[in-house]
Amino acid sequence: MHEQLISLISQSAKLSERDEALYRQYFEPVLQPRNRVIEEEGKIPKYLYFIVSGFVRLFHYNEKGDEVTTHINCPPGFITSYFNFINQTVSDENLECITDCELLRITKNNLEALTRESAAFKDFSILVFQQSLAYNEKRSKELAALSAEQRYKNLMDEHPEILHNVPLQYIASFLGMNPKSLSRIRKQIIR
Repeated sequence: MHEQLISLISQSAKLSERDEALYRQYFEPVLQPRNRVIEEEGKIPKYLYFIVSGFVRLFHYNEKGDEVTTHINCPPGFITSYFNFINQTVSDENLECITDCELLRITKNNLEALTRESAAFKDFSILVFQQSLAYNEKRSKELAALSAEQRYKNLMDEHPEILHNVPLQYIASFLGMNPKSLSRIRKQIIR
């Protein structure tokens, strides 16, 4: 399962055999079934996850008790409640496997050790951080400035695999709308 991670890192850095051995040492492979919550609110997140296959979402409950999906991730990608993982504080978010998932996971201590021991991974981590900041900025702007239909069309263009593998209620929540609105938009686009 480590090959996908190694391939991704090697796109931005030259890897030594030692680097690859370190990734295999520090990233633990796990298989998780669909609908499994792998990190719970009210606890400190234990792991940063790399998605080899499957779809994972980050969600919390609003004041009405409704689930609000804030992030959906697919391979290859990293996911956790980042702020809480990095600061080792209690999270108000849940991390759930939407589908059966093959994951690689790493603890905060092991992530820090890997970053110290592998210059290639340190550089890669900076790149991932920059991409994450850019993604979050773009997402915030889209939620504030685009219509619901425009947000859905962007998702269709940029991540069509999400539309085929993730339940509509999660997609609707992620796009900041209710499922009825999403159904109406989908019908309009099909016409």
